[in-house]
Amino acid sequence: MNKTEKRYAQILEAKRKAGEIKDWKFESINLQLSKPDKAAKQKGTYYRTDFIVITDCIEIHEVKGGFIMEDADLKFKIAREMYPWFRFVMMQYKKGNWLRVR
Repeated sequence: MNKTEKRYAQILEAKRKAGEIKDWKFESINLQLSKPDKAAKQKGTYYRTDFIVITDCIEIHEVKGGFIMEDADLKFKIAREMYPWFRFVMMQYKKGNWLRVR
């Protein structure tokens, strides 16, 4: 867990203790975005969730620092389209503030 993720974990833990969320887990689920192709010797593409947050539904929270890499943003968007039964949230920690960017 990097510094930004640790900051966010502290927020989630405070929300859990306050009863605002039921629970949360760090990097506990991988979502398959593409299947492996053994003939082409290519691994499948996966999206590892930063946080799973349990409220009245299952939320996927992606946490980013000041800069969001294009490939990470693309995987997030693809996962959101492929798995619509989850609620996807992307949070960015920038200049000391948390911003919901997706």
